[in-house]
Amino acid sequence: MKKLSSLKIVQLSVFTVLTLACIYFLTQDEVKQFVFSSGPATVLFALIWVLLVLVYLFLLLDFDYLKSSKQSYHGLYEAAYADSVSGLPNRFSCDVLIEKYVDSKLPEHIGCMMIDLTNLSDVNSSYGHAQGNELLKQFSIILTSSAHSTGFVGRNGGNKFLALFEECGPEKLNHFLDDVTRKAEEHNCRLNAAPLKFRAGSALNSEEHLDSITDLISLANQRIYQNTDRR
Repeated sequence: MKKLSSLKIVQLSVFTVLTLACIYFLTQDEVKQFVFSSGPATVLFALIWVLLVLVYLFLLLDFDYLKSSKQSYHGLYEAAYADSVSGLPNRFSCDVLIEKYVDSKLPEHIGCMMIDLTNLSDVNSSYGHAQGNELLKQFSIILTSSAHSTGFVGRNGGNKFLALFEECGPEKLNHFLDDVTRKAEEHNCRLNAAPLKFRAGSALNSEEHLDSITDLISLANQRIYQNTDRR
């Protein structure tokens, strides 16, 4: 439990004294005779008052503990849903999003892009895994900023990234890809920066008319290897 603040210590002390005084007062023979001779309503009132004081004391004592537990829970939640290296939503998050479309008709205006950071293994081999992780972080920043909160971008495992956009047409996908390409080129112009190379494949359901989100993602993934102009 974390240290209680001075104010909470004062509050705790005051309510402890009040509770003890209340208990002592209620145990006196004169008071008991008066309370129990005054009918059930008076007894119930006294018991409720004591119970409320005790509950308040319990909450006061456990406030910091509950707060720290909540913070720990949020930390675990973030760890479960965020990729530890890139900071993007992880594979589990991607699967959760995909499940949203599994049992319903796939929207017509949904666009998907799969992106492959093609030289990640080369960077790991040539510069070390620390530099490879840094490249992942930099590329993730590029993807996030290029999405402009208009779509979902997550790391789908390894060197693969998934981007999904609702209410999406060719212009939105092309704008996203052009922006990623421009920022990747700016990254590669920096001195001492590990080179960043990628390929991307996309699929629009307004053009493909597929029933399954997994089919749309699979098609986008296949097209990664058909496209050689994005590096």
